[in-house]
Amino acid sequence: MTHARGFIHGRFQIVHNDHLKYLLAGKALCTHMTVGVTNPTPEQTTEEKTDPSRSNAANNPLTYEEREIMLHAVLTEAGVQPETFSIIPFPICKPNELQVVAPKDAVYYLTIYDDWGREKKLRLDSLGLTTHVMWEQPLDKKGITGTQVRQAIMAGRPMEHLVPPATAQLIRKWELQGRFERLSVTSSGS
Repeated sequence: MTHARGFIHGRFQIVHNDHLKYLLAGKALCTHMTVGVTNPTPEQTTEEKTDPSRSNAANNPLTYEEREIMLHAVLTEAGVQPETFSIIPFPICKPNELQVVAPKDAVYYLTIYDDWGREKKLRLDSLGLTTHVMWEQPLDKKGITGTQVRQAIMAGRPMEHLVPPATAQLIRKWELQGRFERLSVTSSGS
């Protein structure tokens, strides 16, 4: 079954190998995939009761533009033709804004691991959007997390096994270890 237009979303605060698995699973279901980047700006980010840490500045170190560049690099490196996907800001935390940008003709692909995943499905369903759960698994089956990748970068530990080559290249190019260290010091109030 192939949909004309699919939609997949996430914070993508360091695109890692399990993000790529998720993105490619969604792309396999549609002709054109729109990738929605959540928490696109600090103003479009609010605390979520089901996952309060997702709004923390230290957990959102990359700008929307950086994530757009990273997603484009990772998807094209994986062989996805650029004309078959697009990337947009997707303020999942702001339902009124979400309603304006969410394409009505897309099928919204989700994976569910926790209450936040269930909340996102409810939120999209409440807007009258068509959702499709690609898989639902317990949290301990989630695999790689952005937190693990960010911690590895900040500590100067190897992270190449956690991320696609295009991500690793951008991590080095953007000198993210130093940025994450500075952000951590700022967040802790030191």
